[in-house]
Amino acid sequence: MIKINGVTKSFGKVEVLKGISVNIKQGEIYGLIGHSGAGKSTLLRCINGLESYDGGSIKVMGKEVKDLNQKELREFRKDLGMIFQGFNLLKRKNVFDNIALPLEVWGYTKEDINKKVNDLLRLVGLEDKAKSKPEELSGGQKQRVAIARALALEPKILLCDEATSALDPKITKDILSLLYKINKEFGITIVIVTHQMEVVKEVCEKVALIERGFLKAEGKSEDLFLKPGVYLKKFLGEQEDETLPESGVNIKLFFPSTSSENALITKMARDLNVDFSIVWGKLEKFRDSVLGSLVINILEKDKEKVMNYLEDKNIILEVIK
Repeated sequence: MIKINGVTKSFGKVEVLKGISVNIKQGEIYGLIGHSGAGKSTLLRCINGLESYDGGSIKVMGKEVKDLNQKELREFRKDLGMIFQGFNLLKRKNVFDNIALPLEVWGYTKEDINKKVNDLLRLVGLEDKAKSKPEELSGGQKQRVAIARALALEPKILLCDEATSALDPKITKDILSLLYKINKEFGITIVIVTHQMEVVKEVCEKVALIERGFLKAEGKSEDLFLKPGVYLKKFLGEQEDETLPESGVNIKLFFPSTSSENALITKMARDLNVDFSIVWGKLEKFRDSVLGSLVINILEKDKEKVMNYLEDKNIILEVIK
């Protein structure tokens, strides 16, 4: 669906994208995460041709974006809806007319526009706000209007640039639920730029971490958060290593949603007759699943039998030095 290979981009002497390669499959909800200035929003704008790129390749639905002329780019963007942090609604137009704008630009009939806009108002739950002006709406309602407008031309891809950053946690959850519903009902591929971990945990199936223009981590959300690498740990602010005992052996166990850490730990203590301490742990909620990790401290003399026991149970683990 979207194939990004070795993409570079500079603004003057500042290189903001440094050889980024990412593949996004049709129907995925894909997260681009990173701190402000990492380059993720620039990459998103390169995908729909709002920004050019200096090197590499971006193919969207089989088309190389940088090779499209102005007419082709206009047709191309019809298949890509865009949602912004600041909503970008026209203040002088009411909700209905804001949603109708793309349809009017593309010459749809008044009858088709009325039907489409009313269908979209029902989808985003704003049937009673059709005649309201943006200034009369809450932040969450404004973003729902922006989502409806982005869907007006029935795009195959929805690009979201920090779409929930200006919203409070409750409204953020509601907007993410709407995006998830849209993805599942219509099969629209969604790419979300965000620095909010709750966004990734709530809806993103895959995620790429971008730091200072480099791709630092990429994969399934659950896998990355269950066993984060150095760069993702740094981004998440995890510092469990600083709190661990210096004596004995510290073993970190990773529990996917299909296993129960409580049953395992209790059974291991009983089966091996060893003493150990639980020195660190956390749980992460991913949609309907709960993922966990746990650090136990054992005596050096018990290391081999504990490791063998855990490996026999196919538990993902690492010894923390």
